Amino acid sequence: MTRPGLVTPARITRFEDGAAREVDDELATEEPLEIRLRAGGETRSVAVTMRTPGNDFELAAGFLYSEGIVTSRDGVRAISYCIDREVDAEQRYNIVNVDLNAAALPELERLERHFTVNSSCGVCGKATIDALQTRADPIADDLRVTFATIAALSERMRAAQRVFSSTGGLHASALFDARGELIVLREDVGRHNALDKLAGWALMENKLPLRETILFVSGRASYELVQKCIVARIPVLCAVSAPSSLAVDLAREFNVTLCGFVRGTRANVYSAPERVSE
Repeated sequence: MTRPGLVTPARITRFEDGAAREVDDELATEEPLEIRLRAGGETRSVAVTMRTPGNDFELAAGFLYSEGIVTSRDGVRAISYCIDREVDAEQRYNIVNVDLNAAALPELERLERHFTVNSSCGVCGKATIDALQTRADPIADDLRVTFATIAALSERMRAAQRVFSSTGGLHASALFDARGELIVLREDVGRHNALDKLAGWALMENKLPLRETILFVSGRASYELVQKCIVARIPVLCAVSAPSSLAVDLAREFNVTLCGFVRGTRANVYSAPERVSE
């Protein structure tokens, strides 16, 4: 079995100062990961996501937690890579089996991703918010941070992005404490995967809920990222780029402090601004 790496070497042609030359480069690896559930003698595939290999067990655990399939560390008995003989040896590291502490598989029809696959699936924003309200309450957190603390997070996240520095092709989710000290960072080609890896780390390390923390993400703030913050009980979400309208609606409904365009000495606060002081 050959474990896929975080980066893939590539020979490219680079144009610079009007001249072309062949150079060696590194690309962020992208491979599929299939997540399978096992309980009561049954095995069922629940998701396939394109991801950057690494922290795969955390990704599987975080995805299942964010989607409400498992609700605590006790719900997971074991996580392992596939060892089925009928699966090609090189692909076994692209399949993760999650063994549940349950007598039978859960009702998988509850998987929210089945009805929030894309922005044109025909489900209205109110329906998605109503669905989440059956699982979580608004966040009541006494966290207070200064804007200076938030403004410093981007550089601290970039300094910790090990793979981004060599490829420039990965998103990151970084968790900080109230003082702006880095707790944990995860990278992936997918924004949602990076956050699922982070949530999976917290689940497996028994650190949930993530109260009095700040999440900083590369790229924009989508509905799904806010939803994952709500489930993990993260009170402050900061993004380098813009939030979507549904992300703002959800953040306001669940009392999440949502900051967008956090760049240098400026940022927009779209919800629960009382947590941020000058």
